[in-house]
Amino acid sequence: MQKFTRHTGKTLPIYRQNIDTDQIIPKQFLKRIERTGYGAYLFYDWRFAADGTPADFILNNTAYGGASILITGANFGCGSSREHAPWSLMDYGFRAIIAPSFADIFFSNAFKNGLLPIALSEEKVSALAERSMLETDHSLTIDLESRTISSDGFVASFEIDEFNRHCLLNGLDDIELTLQHESLIREFETQLPR
Repeated sequence: MQKFTRHTGKTLPIYRQNIDTDQIIPKQFLKRIERTGYGAYLFYDWRFAADGTPADFILNNTAYGGASILITGANFGCGSSREHAPWSLMDYGFRAIIAPSFADIFFSNAFKNGLLPIALSEEKVSALAERSMLETDHSLTIDLESRTISSDGFVASFEIDEFNRHCLLNGLDDIELTLQHESLIREFETQLPR
């Protein structure tokens, strides 16, 4: 998993509440067995008309190309527990999501895949979304070590539990956490009866 210590990136606002995982990555694209290749289908039903032509949706606006910080509404990631949602966001290029709140399972899945979900007050998220809508080149710096978000004229602190922070700072997913104890696992296995 890619380490996350400090990230500066362009913001992209999709300031809607209750965006569920089927909107993030529609069910018809869940046939792949890899974690990659999902970015092309991110918000597919919002990005494309039924005939496949691009719709008037912010991800199709080239001015926001290269955005890596999503600013969105409350209860982001609600709905099903599909891990494909953070996979598609990361494959598209997002490293962090800022919202007033997140659905619990999505929140957990994001951390397990190296995507940083940041909860800020509705007032702060609204201000960031508005600025991002007005300035297509608006960027933020997220510093995980100091737990701060900053840009010109904006500074905010955010909370994150120490375990998730440790995993992101060190690039540790569940498998890598387990492999840190490989010598103890091998020692235990040698003591098992054959």
